[in-house]
Amino acid sequence: MREILELLERDARLTPETIATMTGLSVDEVREAIEGWEKSGAIRRYKAVVDWDAVADDPTREKVTAFIDVSVAPARGTGFDDVARRIARFDEVQSVHLVSGTHDLRCMVVGPTIRAVSDFVSQKLSTIDRVQSTATHFVLRTYKRDGEVLGQPEADHRLPVTP
Repeated sequence: MREILELLERDARLTPETIATMTGLSVDEVREAIEGWEKSGAIRRYKAVVDWDAVADDPTREKVTAFIDVSVAPARGTGFDDVARRIARFDEVQSVHLVSGTHDLRCMVVGPTIRAVSDFVSQKLSTIDRVQSTATHFVLRTYKRDGEVLGQPEADHRLPVTP
Protein backbone atom coordinates (compact mmCIF):
# COMPACT_ATOMS: atom_id res chain seq x y z
CA MET A 1 0.00 0.00 0.00
CA ARG A 2 2.96 2.33 0.57
CA GLU A 3 3.54 2.14 -3.18
CA ILE A 4 0.23 3.96 -3.79
CA LEU A 5 1.34 6.85 -1.59
CA GLU A 6 4.73 7.04 -3.29
CA LEU A 7 3.07 7.14 -6.72
CA LEU A 8 0.65 9.89 -5.64
CA GLU A 9 3.47 11.87 -4.08
CA ARG A 10 5.32 11.83 -7.42
CA ASP A 11 2.19 12.59 -9.50
CA ALA A 12 -1.08 13.50 -7.78
CA ARG A 13 -2.93 13.37 -11.11
CA LEU A 14 -2.66 9.59 -11.40
CA THR A 15 -6.09 7.99 -11.54
CA PRO A 16 -7.04 5.00 -9.40
CA GLU A 17 -7.20 2.98 -12.62
CA THR A 18 -3.63 3.88 -13.55
CA ILE A 19 -2.38 3.20 -10.03
CA ALA A 20 -4.15 -0.17 -10.03
CA THR A 21 -2.39 -1.11 -13.27
CA MET A 22 0.98 0.01 -11.90
CA THR A 23 0.62 -1.83 -8.57
CA GLY A 24 -1.34 -4.92 -9.56
CA LEU A 25 -4.10 -4.04 -7.08
CA SER A 26 -7.77 -3.75 -7.96
CA VAL A 27 -9.23 -0.31 -8.71
CA ASP A 28 -11.57 -0.67 -5.70
CA GLU A 29 -8.63 -1.43 -3.38
CA VAL A 30 -6.81 1.67 -4.62
CA ARG A 31 -9.89 3.90 -4.25
CA GLU A 32 -10.59 2.62 -0.71
CA ALA A 33 -6.98 3.13 0.34
CA ILE A 34 -6.88 6.70 -1.02
CA GLU A 35 -10.23 7.60 0.58
CA GLY A 36 -9.06 6.20 3.91
CA TRP A 37 -5.83 8.20 3.81
CA GLU A 38 -7.72 11.38 2.88
CA LYS A 39 -10.15 10.90 5.79
CA SER A 40 -7.38 10.10 8.30
CA GLY A 41 -5.27 13.07 7.22
CA ALA A 42 -2.35 10.98 5.93
CA ILE A 43 -2.95 12.63 2.55
CA ARG A 44 -3.10 16.33 3.43
CA ARG A 45 -3.71 17.85 0.00
CA TYR A 46 -2.82 17.60 -3.68
CA LYS A 47 -0.66 20.24 -5.31
CA ALA A 48 1.06 21.27 -8.50
CA VAL A 49 4.73 22.21 -8.75
CA VAL A 50 4.86 25.40 -10.81
CA ASP A 51 7.98 26.81 -12.44
CA TRP A 52 7.03 30.49 -12.01
CA ASP A 53 9.96 31.62 -14.13
CA ALA A 54 8.36 29.82 -17.09
CA VAL A 55 5.11 31.76 -16.66
CA ALA A 56 4.65 34.98 -18.66
CA ASP A 57 5.93 38.06 -16.89
CA ASP A 58 3.58 39.05 -14.10
CA PRO A 59 4.98 41.66 -11.71
CA THR A 60 2.37 40.79 -9.07
CA ARG A 61 3.69 37.24 -8.73
CA GLU A 62 7.13 38.24 -7.44
CA LYS A 63 7.77 36.70 -4.04
CA VAL A 64 10.85 36.57 -1.86
CA THR A 65 11.72 33.25 -0.26
CA ALA A 66 14.13 32.87 2.64
CA PHE A 67 15.43 30.02 4.75
CA ILE A 68 15.74 31.14 8.34
CA ASP A 69 17.83 29.16 10.78
CA VAL A 70 16.64 29.59 14.37
CA SER A 71 18.49 28.80 17.60
CA VAL A 72 16.13 27.98 20.46
CA ALA A 73 16.69 27.39 24.17
CA PRO A 74 14.91 24.06 24.73
CA ALA A 75 12.38 23.79 27.56
CA ARG A 76 12.02 20.88 29.95
CA GLY A 77 9.24 18.57 28.82
CA THR A 78 8.67 20.15 25.40
CA GLY A 79 12.14 20.62 23.94
CA PHE A 80 11.70 22.63 20.75
CA ASP A 81 8.15 21.52 19.90
CA ASP A 82 6.19 24.42 21.38
CA VAL A 83 8.38 27.07 19.71
CA ALA A 84 8.26 25.19 16.37
CA ARG A 85 4.45 24.97 16.53
CA ARG A 86 4.18 28.66 17.36
CA ILE A 87 6.40 29.59 14.41
CA ALA A 88 4.38 27.29 12.12
CA ARG A 89 1.19 29.27 12.82
CA PHE A 90 2.45 32.38 11.02
CA ASP A 91 1.05 32.80 7.49
CA GLU A 92 4.47 33.75 6.12
CA VAL A 93 5.95 30.41 7.19
CA GLN A 94 5.80 27.65 4.57
CA SER A 95 7.66 24.97 6.54
CA VAL A 96 9.45 24.38 9.85
CA HIS A 97 11.97 21.59 10.43
CA LEU A 98 13.96 20.47 13.48
CA VAL A 99 17.49 20.06 12.12
CA SER A 100 20.95 19.05 13.25
CA GLY A 101 23.86 21.47 13.10
CA THR A 102 24.56 24.85 14.60
CA HIS A 103 20.87 25.88 14.67
CA ASP A 104 17.82 24.01 15.89
CA LEU A 105 15.03 24.93 13.47
CA ARG A 106 15.02 25.76 9.76
CA CYS A 107 12.04 27.71 8.46
CA MET A 108 11.06 28.55 4.92
CA VAL A 109 9.38 31.94 4.78
CA VAL A 110 7.76 33.69 1.80
CA GLY A 111 6.93 37.38 1.58
CA PRO A 112 6.20 40.00 -1.08
CA THR A 113 9.53 41.83 -0.55
CA ILE A 114 12.87 41.48 1.22
CA ARG A 115 11.68 44.15 3.62
CA ALA A 116 8.56 42.13 4.49
CA VAL A 117 10.65 39.04 5.26
CA SER A 118 13.07 41.18 7.28
CA ASP A 119 10.19 42.68 9.26
CA PHE A 120 8.81 39.18 9.92
CA VAL A 121 12.15 38.09 11.36
CA SER A 122 12.72 41.20 13.47
CA GLN A 123 9.17 41.84 14.68
CA LYS A 124 7.59 38.38 14.92
CA LEU A 125 10.15 35.57 14.90
CA SER A 126 12.89 37.06 17.04
CA THR A 127 10.41 38.20 19.72
CA ILE A 128 9.23 34.65 20.51
CA ASP A 129 10.32 33.48 23.97
CA ARG A 130 13.38 31.17 23.90
CA VAL A 131 14.39 32.21 20.35
CA GLN A 132 18.05 33.06 20.87
CA SER A 133 19.23 33.91 17.36
CA THR A 134 18.35 33.73 13.70
CA ALA A 135 20.28 33.53 10.43
CA THR A 136 18.42 34.49 7.26
CA HIS A 137 19.36 33.15 3.82
CA PHE A 138 17.48 34.65 0.87
CA VAL A 139 16.82 32.39 -2.12
CA LEU A 140 18.36 33.87 -5.24
CA ARG A 141 17.29 31.17 -7.70
CA THR A 142 15.57 27.78 -7.48
CA TYR A 143 16.90 24.96 -9.64
CA LYS A 144 14.84 22.07 -8.26
CA ARG A 145 11.69 21.99 -6.12
CA ASP A 146 9.71 19.00 -4.87
CA GLY A 147 11.73 16.65 -7.06
CA GLU A 148 11.18 18.66 -10.25
CA VAL A 149 14.07 20.27 -12.10
CA LEU A 150 13.01 23.79 -13.05
CA GLY A 151 14.05 25.92 -16.00
CA GLN A 152 14.90 25.04 -19.55
CA PRO A 153 16.19 21.51 -20.16
CA GLU A 154 19.85 21.32 -21.05
CA ALA A 155 20.67 20.80 -24.70
CA ASP A 156 21.91 17.33 -25.57
CA HIS A 157 25.52 17.79 -26.66
CA ARG A 158 26.26 14.12 -27.22
CA LEU A 159 27.47 13.04 -30.61
CA PRO A 160 25.14 10.75 -32.55
CA VAL A 161 26.07 7.11 -32.56
CA THR A 162 26.00 5.41 -35.94
CA PRO A 163 26.52 1.76 -36.79
